[in-house]
Amino acid sequence: MGVPVSKAELLDAISTTFGNLIYDLERVPPELARTASMEGHAAGTMMSPADLVAYLLGWNELVLKWLDRDDRGEALELPETGFKWNQLGSLAQKFYADYQHLDWHELLTGLAATNLRLVETISSRTNDELYGHPWYGKWTKGRMVQFNTSSPYANARVRIRKWLKVVS
Repeated sequence: MGVPVSKAELLDAISTTFGNLIYDLERVPPELARTASMEGHAAGTMMSPADLVAYLLGWNELVLKWLDRDDRGEALELPETGFKWNQLGSLAQKFYADYQHLDWHELLTGLAATNLRLVETISSRTNDELYGHPWYGKWTKGRMVQFNTSSPYANARVRIRKWLKVVS
């Protein structure tokens, strides 16, 4: 799948990568979901499948926050208030902690609900808003959404499939 260059392609990329990912996440035995046995997002750390889902959930919520603040004409602090782009490992650790209280089923349900909200908000935007002009530096709004939704979904699927082979 190529890099989306239109609203339709972005929605298709999100739908396809999320559908593939959720299929594999549903294969994770719930009793192993909190076992930290895969390489984490920060160098030298380990994470669990639950942490991986928390990471995706955190990024999805962050993208929704960016779009909402932008809609209201408010200043954006990307990637997140208190974090710089070179601190993404620390941001991942924050996401793991933010969702630590949720069980496996709640994490998957939360991720699906947040994905649906993303699809709805992207669907409500024009192609020009998403791809007609730079939004953050040289990147369009659609590209920034893709960087933080369908690309991480695809990466997460590779990680979870590798993990499933080891634990099966």
